[in-house]
Amino acid sequence: MKQVIHRKLSKNIFRLAIVILLAFTTSLSAQGDPAKGKALFNSNCAACHQLDKKMTGPALRNIEARLSDEAGVDKEWIHSWIRNSSGLIKSGDEYANKIFNEYNGVPMTAFPQLSDEDLDNILAYTAEEKATPAPAAAGQVGMSKASGEGDSISNKIILGALVLLFGLLAMALILVRQTLNRFAEAKGVTIEKSTRLPLWKAFVQNQFLVLVTVVILLLVGGYHVYGFMMQVGVDQGYEPVQPIHYSHKIHAGDNGIDCKYCHSSARVSKTSGIPSLNVCMNCHKSIYEVAESTATPEYSKEFYDGEIQKLYKAVGWDDTEQKYTGETQPVKWVRIHNLPDFVYFNHSQHVTVAGVDCQTCHGPVQEMEVMYQHAPLTMGWCINCHRETNVKVKDNDYYTKIHEELSKKYGVEELTAAQMGALECGKCHY
Repeated sequence: MKQVIHRKLSKNIFRLAIVILLAFTTSLSAQGDPAKGKALFNSNCAACHQLDKKMTGPALRNIEARLSDEAGVDKEWIHSWIRNSSGLIKSGDEYANKIFNEYNGVPMTAFPQLSDEDLDNILAYTAEEKATPAPAAAGQVGMSKASGEGDSISNKIILGALVLLFGLLAMALILVRQTLNRFAEAKGVTIEKSTRLPLWKAFVQNQFLVLVTVVILLLVGGYHVYGFMMQVGVDQGYEPVQPIHYSHKIHAGDNGIDCKYCHSSARVSKTSGIPSLNVCMNCHKSIYEVAESTATPEYSKEFYDGEIQKLYKAVGWDDTEQKYTGETQPVKWVRIHNLPDFVYFNHSQHVTVAGVDCQTCHGPVQEMEVMYQHAPLTMGWCINCHRETNVKVKDNDYYTKIHEELSKKYGVEELTAAQMGALECGKCHY
């Protein structure tokens, strides 16, 4: 009998251990996976929410614990809100209606496709402690600056050493000459002074050399005067400092934003236009800081974040309350590309009709941290382009008839802009 009782007791203990193990495993799985939750958060929630900052919706750091303390709601309520907030509001739920009214009646997007496991993973991600920035980053920035200063100092030391070396060499030559003169005097050697004419007198007396030199000087002087006069009004390389630093490299290069998204009037208008700051806010209402990887040795993350704050100040955007204050300030952009008043240039004719890429005239904009004038924009530069560029006449009814006539006249299949009349004075000048 004792042996049977012992056997039953062992079975009960084993069953109890299995139950405890299953319960522990279930509790662990219920806590969620923060790594998976981060991916789900970025793909579904990040457009309106941040963990530590109020955006279109509230900050979500420790949202489960905060809602439990503030409103007494549990995880099941949070699941219901995320899957169908409108249904929860219509049911008359007091706290759901409070949130809805607090955010000006803007409904939250429903996510019925998210499973309980997905939602638990997201909540696990929001429950993680905020990571403190490593102090090594600041040290590295300081080290990079210090290394740059060290390079400058070392170059100055090398230059100073070379100057000192040449000075010592000149002094040594003078001392050697004086020593040789003293030896000659001691030995009774007479040093005869040269009776030759000085070089400049000999040059002046040679009329042929004087004539050749004058001709060369006139030619060289005329060449440089012509080159200087031809640069009047040409601002190639002009790179002004703008009131708000705008990196084309980040926007057009790294993020691949189409030029015509910001300069939309280039498709239909004579000018490309200055983008409204509201275009910037289409993205920067949610993008209030740049990623750490965006920083460069020349421009730090703090610098870029500060420029975003300048944008907010200009449009009157309160980033904390996520609303416009109505207090705006004009941004005095500095114009870079500027043609004379008597020159007519139509962006839509080139961009829409001719299909010319922006980089053809403005250079590799996607690589420019600071925008500058890439091309000279002179009359000769434009004429060369018209002479070399073939007009795209395929599927263009406007050019069909004139292309047939001119192709017979010139005996070619393709026509350049010059052959289509692009060299006529009235095309570009009023």
